[in-house]
Amino acid sequence: MEQTVANAAPEGVAVDSAGASGDPLESSFAAMLKTDEHGERIDALEGAVDGVKADVDALKGETATLKTGMARIASAAARPVLASPAAPSGAEVKGGATSPALRAFVDGYLRAGRETEIKSFNAGSGPEGGFAVPDELDAVIAKTLNTISPIRRIANVVQTGSAGYRKLITHGGTPSGWVSETAARDETDTPTFAEIAPPSGELYANPAASQTMLDDAAFNVEQWLASEIAEEFARAEGAAFIKGSGANQPRGFLRAPVSDAGDATRAFGTLQTVFSGADAGFAASDPEDRLIDLVHSLKPAYRQGASFVMNSTTLALIRKFKTEDGAFLWQPGLAEGRPDTLLGYPVVEAEDMPDIASGSLSIAFGNFRAGYLIAERKATTILRDPFTNKPFVHFYATKRVGGQVLNSEAIKLMRFGAIN
Repeated sequence: MEQTVANAAPEGVAVDSAGASGDPLESSFAAMLKTDEHGERIDALEGAVDGVKADVDALKGETATLKTGMARIASAAARPVLASPAAPSGAEVKGGATSPALRAFVDGYLRAGRETEIKSFNAGSGPEGGFAVPDELDAVIAKTLNTISPIRRIANVVQTGSAGYRKLITHGGTPSGWVSETAARDETDTPTFAEIAPPSGELYANPAASQTMLDDAAFNVEQWLASEIAEEFARAEGAAFIKGSGANQPRGFLRAPVSDAGDATRAFGTLQTVFSGADAGFAASDPEDRLIDLVHSLKPAYRQGASFVMNSTTLALIRKFKTEDGAFLWQPGLAEGRPDTLLGYPVVEAEDMPDIASGSLSIAFGNFRAGYLIAERKATTILRDPFTNKPFVHFYATKRVGGQVLNSEAIKLMRFGAIN
């Protein structure tokens, strides 16, 4: 009993089982187990640290990307607003900043080629056919076109939702008259209708810029693109509205049938010609008389809003004409925004009008708002192409445009030839 008490450990002191056995192998094995356990814990901690480092690096990359995007957005917001007071309804311009749709289109698609950013705003077409431009950008293209495309500026322009636009018009007049309240009404003739279906084609432009230009936040890509597209469109459609064949393009008014017969006897759709008085030129004496005849061949109702159309070479000749008292027939527009006039009517210079030659139709006079119809799809579509011509990025822009003479009584032509 006394021996047992002597060998007992003091109260509160733990006795190691290995130590109690006194076996050194068991002690070494226990120490090894503890070492392995500590190593596993260290490896786990190191793995966790590596994972945290990877997450931190990823967050740093995302932060840098966000900072770059925010810098581009801030630069775009600082640019002048594209939309004008005449911008179409639905243009989202608030507080002097461009709309989200325009920012996504310019910074996401035009600059970087990211299509996902504009799909939520854009329901027009798809990647293969390009995307319809936002209203603000389309308004800038249209405004520039109206400024530099001569016939568009004076013609009747309608927006269509489909390619096959058609318009019914009456010709020959609608019978009318005066009667008392209770008097019998005479039966009137049925008016004659004609269907106008202007031939159309796909108008395209393909401006290019380097990726370095697009990456430059100071480069105003939307203004540059609108200007490039409008200039190319104006050049192509300016020729088509005057002399287009009507095959996959508008039919120009010079391609309409012509006759020297008056309005009462001429077939509908045929334009009247007035002779200049001499072959390949004007009559030697009183050449201005033939211009006056041209003006008065147009009905008075159409003379309100009528214009002369000719190229600059023909205009240079006519500017030298004087009246008997020495006054020039041509008068400059002295006030800002006022056009130059000939016999009191505005003069539109269209370089696609033919030069004076034998039998040429070098001068047109008429109310083109009533006489010539331009039918176009509303939206311009742009397809970004960074592959065809590296290192340049092309922007293939398309728009469907048609045109045709609408009222053949509203446009008259001067034929350069002797009087029959």
